[in-house]
Amino acid sequence: MGRLFIENVNAPKIYKCKCCKVDFASVDDVLSKNFVARSGKAYLFTRVVNIFQGPTEKRLMNSGWHDEKAQDEYQKYKEGKYILEMRKVEEFEEEIVIV
Repeated sequence: MGRLFIENVNAPKIYKCKCCKVDFASVDDVLSKNFVARSGKAYLFTRVVNIFQGPTEKRLMNSGWHDEKAQDEYQKYKEGKYILEMRKVEEFEEEIVIV
């Protein structure tokens, strides 16, 4: 068993997992808020941290996905980006403390 490494997001406003409260993205990392998943609203992020990616598979979105290769030309803008369902996310105002 290895050590758990968690990266903090240093930004004034961040997104965290509702379950474990771990940072995963800055509000500035949101590329689009115009996605809908099975559970409702979903956002497209340019960068996320502290997530686990399973094996690549084709399926309908469940909790989120990383779009490695677009099927259609008009979907190319999603390549390399992350789409996450917002029902599993909380938004926080962070105080950045420099020690």
